[in-house]
Amino acid sequence: MDENLGAKVKKLRIENGLTQEEVAKALDVTPGYISNVENGRNLMTLRMLAYYAELTDVSLDYLAGNVDAAYQKTALDNEIMQLVSRMDNAQKEKLIGTLRLWLPDNKGKSKGAKKK
Repeated sequence: MDENLGAKVKKLRIENGLTQEEVAKALDVTPGYISNVENGRNLMTLRMLAYYAELTDVSLDYLAGNVDAAYQKTALDNEIMQLVSRMDNAQKEKLIGTLRLWLPDNKGKSKGAKKK
């Protein structure tokens, strides 16, 4: 059965005989946060997932194995942007050069493209 993360969180909470209040206290969040996760309105951070996996005695892989693909894409985009924001201009230029080599639609384009 392919369950979403919120459904897994709720199922594990119930199987472990825990209330939303007990889970919230153990994870140092509000019961409303746990309710939002269970109802698919919020996703847990990786750290929170790790704590929840430990609390409910399951592996992190089991718990997070079916994270929404759109969320994974957004998380990757955010990580890339965070890393790029720490680079100086010379490093960014090198990164741009590397990306141009990897992207097939940019092959053969001149290196002297106008900068904005």
